[in-house]
Amino acid sequence: MNQHEASPRRRPSAKRRAKKQALWTLGAAAAVILLCIACLPRLLFQGTIPVADSASVAALPARAEETAGSVPEETPEPEKEPEPVVETIRFSATGDDLIHSPIYKQAQRRATGTEKYSFDYCYEHIAPFYAQQDVNWINQETLCNDELEPSSYPCFSTPGDCARALYRAGVRVFSLSNNHTYDKGAAGIAATLRFWESMPEDVVTTGLWRGTEDYGRIPLQTINGVTIAYLSYTEHTNGIPQSSAMPANIIYTSQTDVIEQQVRAARQQADFVVVGVHWGVENSHTIVDSQRTLAQNLANWGADLIIGTHPHVLQDAEWLTAEDGRKVFTAYSLGNFLSTQNQPDQLVGAILTVQLQKVTDPDGSAQCTVLEPKLHPTVTHYDAGKSNVRTYLLADYTDALAKAHGVREAYPAFSLEAVRSIVQQNITGDFLAST
Repeated sequence: MNQHEASPRRRPSAKRRAKKQALWTLGAAAAVILLCIACLPRLLFQGTIPVADSASVAALPARAEETAGSVPEETPEPEKEPEPVVETIRFSATGDDLIHSPIYKQAQRRATGTEKYSFDYCYEHIAPFYAQQDVNWINQETLCNDELEPSSYPCFSTPGDCARALYRAGVRVFSLSNNHTYDKGAAGIAATLRFWESMPEDVVTTGLWRGTEDYGRIPLQTINGVTIAYLSYTEHTNGIPQSSAMPANIIYTSQTDVIEQQVRAARQQADFVVVGVHWGVENSHTIVDSQRTLAQNLANWGADLIIGTHPHVLQDAEWLTAEDGRKVFTAYSLGNFLSTQNQPDQLVGAILTVQLQKVTDPDGSAQCTVLEPKLHPTVTHYDAGKSNVRTYLLADYTDALAKAHGVREAYPAFSLEAVRSIVQQNITGDFLAST
């Protein structure tokens, strides 16, 4: 064969043909993939695969990292309607503080330090009860002063240390109008005025007036936004008349025109008007017509609470309805608080408690109401010979104390049950505190 002639081509083997075919297939697949990748953008823009347009993209929420710190606005809550303001004053009233000679003589024996007389022993069992009240009122039956010699029945003069002990026990309001106010004449009135002027500023006295020009000066006390007016009157002064030398005077219950003017004036100045009245028949549990008539008039004129003293024994209580529809509570006699009188009934008294509630509406108007009146019975205790005189709440009094009471020398039947019987016979159950 000529060397320049083309040699015949050899046919590849089956193995080589299969390998070549596989390579070709792989190459074709790769080409197809590359072609798809190259055509993808055009397919997207031609709408083959749907995408959001620019407006839709703008409407989409920001990325999570951009919105994580934002807080959706809350719908503001509607403003609450203003609510009424409620103020409640816990008020107590105590009966006759009648200081006989055994009481001030024992106080003289107990005195230590700067005081000449120590009366704290007499009131120490009542002081915790007073501490639970906001205001404590008492009828100071005998003139307190630091100038006159002490004296007992029938014309009393009491060491000022007695009132100081009551102050320490929690009493702040002292009613001075009673049948013993004129016992020591002009000197007694002057001495007692000077004494009360020396007491702390939070002490309130009522019932003594420095002449007719003073009648418009209503004693007021304001506690927690509640204002209380205090007035006091007496039926008589044991036949001792007012003299021109007296620097102050009482107002008798017969002076109804003056009383009406004062009560109506107090009604305009205070939220509550408290009136003390020294009236009734001594040593009688019976309420007489003159008491009921005056009580109703006081209610009509503007009193909210009427506190009766003088009979030295308990008399019942009741609600009265004033002409304007107000409910007015009247305790006709709280009896004795402290004394050395001789009869069992004279040794049983009561402390009245009420709640004086003032509700002020958002528009400034106010409703004032006397609530929950309760009479808490008390027992004046003394040992043999009228020694160690002190007063207890009946709730704290024991059968052992009753059996040791000095009054049993004259009344052997005196007992704890006898005391309870006196209370239950003379106080309506609804008004009686648990004993």
